[in-house]
Amino acid sequence: MQTPAILIIDDDPDVTYALSRAARHLGYTADSAATIHDALQKATQQEFDAVFLDVQLPDGSGMDIITDIMNRPEHPELIIITGNGDPEAAELAIASGAWDYVEKGDSIHTIMDTLSNALEYRSDKLSSRKVRQIQALRRESIIGESSSITRSLEQVGKLADSDLNVLLTGETGTGKELFARALHNNSARRNGPFIVVDCAALPENLVETILFGHEKGTFTGAMQDKEGLILQANNGTLFLDEVGELPLSTQKAFLRVLQERTVRPLGSKKEIPCNFRLISATNQNLDAMQEAGTFRTDLAYRLCAGKITLPPLRERREDISLLIDHYMTLFFKKNCLNSKAFNPSVLTTLEEYDWPGNIRELVNTVEFMVSTSRNESRIFIKHLPPALRARLAKKRITPNDPAATGLPSNFSYEASDEELPTMQEHRNAVIEKAEHSYLTQLLSSTKGSIKQAVELSGLSQSRLYALLKKHRIK
Repeated sequence: MQTPAILIIDDDPDVTYALSRAARHLGYTADSAATIHDALQKATQQEFDAVFLDVQLPDGSGMDIITDIMNRPEHPELIIITGNGDPEAAELAIASGAWDYVEKGDSIHTIMDTLSNALEYRSDKLSSRKVRQIQALRRESIIGESSSITRSLEQVGKLADSDLNVLLTGETGTGKELFARALHNNSARRNGPFIVVDCAALPENLVETILFGHEKGTFTGAMQDKEGLILQANNGTLFLDEVGELPLSTQKAFLRVLQERTVRPLGSKKEIPCNFRLISATNQNLDAMQEAGTFRTDLAYRLCAGKITLPPLRERREDISLLIDHYMTLFFKKNCLNSKAFNPSVLTTLEEYDWPGNIRELVNTVEFMVSTSRNESRIFIKHLPPALRARLAKKRITPNDPAATGLPSNFSYEASDEELPTMQEHRNAVIEKAEHSYLTQLLSSTKGSIKQAVELSGLSQSRLYALLKKHRIK
């Protein structure tokens, strides 16, 4: 078996020495980096099995590179280590995929026990994967080979065979229903029904009869017995899409169904057993909804025994060309058209676009391009949707008003020509000031509400917290 390799990212030489010495004593190899720049360079050049990551580094916060480390192929097990205890940072680190969060004041034996456990888990995980080779996971219409989408599919493989309730989270258009179907199709219930409930589309006065069903004569117009959607999912999977929209008045009744696995149709005196597996999805922050009193905490706990967070398309750009190829082929076939090539600039433009609407927006864009280029030999930028082209044009234009950038009008470097920074250093400084200014205005306009700040900025909650910590904004 190959000797495990450890990377220690810390600017304190005493800590680096102690951890390196202890790791080598256990038979591991150890390397170190004192800055984010050196750490990312070493992580690119060599595959590590585990990484110790300090939070405070000379050139930034270690929390900001968690995603970079976790997006590595066969990503290492990540252990956050810090001299300053921070419960919120610990929560964020674990939510971002870290193995554990330890303090430098812990004994070296405790820290090495954490490392050994992480490496034991990693060895078992990799061995199981080699045996299974992800067992030809059924992933119909889930297109992509990026590390982030591969991690989500690995979670599908782990959770599919169990009957755990699973919560799928992510931005609108990231493919939550496709992943729900993948969980169903890879489970022992694959031959049973897959019942979709769009909670956002349920009429408030009919929610309970749609979910639980009713008996004949229960109310005016109930001319016959009706089976509810929950009972239709018997021996299969019930998928509650946009579960955050489930009315508060219905949440209590549904919680009882989850606990008892029985359903009482409206007007009935009988409880009917129902054996279903629950998968839910939401693009809302259920934690914030619980704090606001709009979602029951006891129901939230039951929904997410297992959780899969789907990445936005801007975090898996390497999949964009694969997705475009897939949907172009589908639409050419659907419209009985011959395939046609892109002008080279089109694909470059689409790969650089941020896709706020994610895969749903990409699918609509592809269909628009196929339709508008019907009489042309190739697809050009002119065939992209006008709204998309307008957003791209706006992004390329530098505002004349310095205030529009969030920077002071007199922002400049006080240096001689010989001391001018590199273009990259200047760009980083501009971005730092713009980020700080934007975040300050964001919290001011939302009066400190994280929920509103997330909705307004388009950032995920974890990314917002990371940026606030980076800029030391309370």
